[in-house]
Amino acid sequence: MSSGSDTLLDRLGRWMASRLQSESSGYQPYTPSDPETLHRTLRSGDILLVEGNQRVSAAIKYLTQSTWSHAALYVGDELPEPDDGAERPRLVEVILGDGCVAVPLSKYQTYNTRICRPSGLTPDDRKKVVDFMIGKLGTRYDMKNIFDMLRYFLPTPPVPVRWRRRMIAFGSGDPTRAICSSLIAQAYAGIRYPILPEITRAPGRASAQSAYSRSEIMHIRHHSLFTPRDFDLSPYFEIVKPTLAYGFDYKSLEWGDPSKGDIAQAEAAGVKDQAETVPDTDKD
Repeated sequence: MSSGSDTLLDRLGRWMASRLQSESSGYQPYTPSDPETLHRTLRSGDILLVEGNQRVSAAIKYLTQSTWSHAALYVGDELPEPDDGAERPRLVEVILGDGCVAVPLSKYQTYNTRICRPSGLTPDDRKKVVDFMIGKLGTRYDMKNIFDMLRYFLPTPPVPVRWRRRMIAFGSGDPTRAICSSLIAQAYAGIRYPILPEITRAPGRASAQSAYSRSEIMHIRHHSLFTPRDFDLSPYFEIVKPTLAYGFDYKSLEWGDPSKGDIAQAEAAGVKDQAETVPDTDKD
């Protein structure tokens, strides 16, 4: 954690952090999130996974072999509304360079997201998880370990798949903890809620089947380096899709006729790239 002294090395680290947080060009979400729908669907204690488009996001997605590069915890209406009338912050997250902050749902309205919900969480434990995260607001992480951040400037390091995840663990310090999901994992560890499967092979118990998976789970637990992907793959977190949460009738969908007329309409609506993938048979 930050000691409060702002040294030259620390300032350099924060400059590197800001560079890693800069957005990459060309990002287009498949299913952007609607803040109102998310608000209606999310429950306190839920984890919102995000497919980020920052420079650091590309490295995390590559190293973890996952779509998800960021995670935030939903705290509901526990935080007060801003005095200036702005949107109430309902997510608590850790941002590289900024530390633990609270943000509104609208921050991720242009991103692909996924809701991970702990199964059977008691009201008391739900409150403990939320209170833990809120209690960490304002925490700043030490950015002096610039060598820790250098790995994220290389989005696709030439290493075997089995070693990519361990690149996050090797020599990690505060910068890595500030971009991974360690704080959320710590909140759930505090109530003894599991994330990854147990190692045991006892009958009727969830377990990792392969020797590699068991080794990897032990490694992750030892270093407390949980990533967004772990909540997605966890057998103890339910995947909640807002489009299905309040009922879905596929019969009510209106399907277009795959004709040139529909392609022209798609182009007019701004979906030109998709239309251009349809071959023009009239040119033969």
